[in-house]
Amino acid sequence: MQMRARAALSSYALGNGPTASPLGVRIALFFAALFLAYGVVVPYFPVWLDARGLDPLQISTVTAAPLFIRLLVTPGIGLLADRLGNYRLVIAALAWSALALILGLSLAYGYAPILLLGVAFLLANGTMLPLIETVAVRGVRNEGLDYGRMRLWGSITFIIANFAGGIAIEALGGGFALWLIAFAAALTIAAAHALPSPQVAARTSMPERIDWRTSSPARLLGSPLFILFLIAIGCTHGAHATFYTFGALYWQAQGLSAAWVGALWAIGVFAEVVLFALSAPVVRRFGPAELIVAGAAASVVRWGAMAFDPPLALLIPLQVLHALTYGAAHLGAILFITRAVPHKGMGSAQAFYATIAAGLALGIVGLASGALYERIGGEVFLVPASVAMIGCAAGVMLLRGWDGRPLWAEDGEVRAPI
Repeated sequence: MQMRARAALSSYALGNGPTASPLGVRIALFFAALFLAYGVVVPYFPVWLDARGLDPLQISTVTAAPLFIRLLVTPGIGLLADRLGNYRLVIAALAWSALALILGLSLAYGYAPILLLGVAFLLANGTMLPLIETVAVRGVRNEGLDYGRMRLWGSITFIIANFAGGIAIEALGGGFALWLIAFAAALTIAAAHALPSPQVAARTSMPERIDWRTSSPARLLGSPLFILFLIAIGCTHGAHATFYTFGALYWQAQGLSAAWVGALWAIGVFAEVVLFALSAPVVRRFGPAELIVAGAAASVVRWGAMAFDPPLALLIPLQVLHALTYGAAHLGAILFITRAVPHKGMGSAQAFYATIAAGLALGIVGLASGALYERIGGEVFLVPASVAMIGCAAGVMLLRGWDGRPLWAEDGEVRAPI
């Protein structure tokens, strides 16, 4: 077993892992369905909130509140999935909840009910991602699956949703965004039920249950290198919050049509798709910390330029930087967890990554942006540019301090390649 796992790790490190195994296909299909929903939610849910009459601070509160609540919810749900030994059951329950909450939102008017249902929906929808990421990373370690090839299908459907959603909203209005989200949520339910059965998942992608009472979380939080990782990736991902919340509204205020808004989103994610498709040679050439630094540095450039009302001709190359600001940073994070975190700590590492990078950091930057957007407009992008500078500094420290080895040794643990 150890020899098989070691071979799988080495295969992934060289980018030669299988891309069409049954487990890999099912994970890829779920990424595709989930990100079809995200492709509407991220750019157009704020548009729907605006169409319902919410002001910028209220919009940012609805979108940011679940990011803080995830600090408590995500680790708990991850622990529940581990103890049940059935990730498919938990993911499917969240998918059904997301659809029910969307249907409830279609009947909601006024800030209070929209806040309650909207936060619950975003929480259910967002909590599925770290769960499927855990399944995917364990498939990388145990079967040598190619993470980039699985994840790129999510990016592809994200592009489709961006582009098609922009056209549909241009023709039918911002209120139609909710029905697009409901359609994608229904597809996510189908993909959730197609994930491996509990028996298959326990044998392949989840050979062990994660016990949160063990020392792995304490070891991670006691590791200066892991803290640097969380700061670097948290600031880099968190810097996207301003764009996620106000990007579409900002471009519309500049006079761009909804179709162009969707096209710009699609350009950014297409660049990300290219990176994931080429993940094998990228991984051979660059290490995890290098990818994180590249993403942070590109974030400083991207968001700094956005603060000065760039014309459409400049927005296109700035969107191409999404391949680095999100794609390279995320790929670096997954690689770091795969190589640096011993097997028993992977569940905890994924939970910390999700709650800090995709939770706390996004929430703080999102709320700060919401408080400033109405007063200073596009100059609010200086906030994420400053946050990205912090992430870049932490990434450089991680690059200099980490030698490529696991953060700690563990009896019987298979070491990642150095």
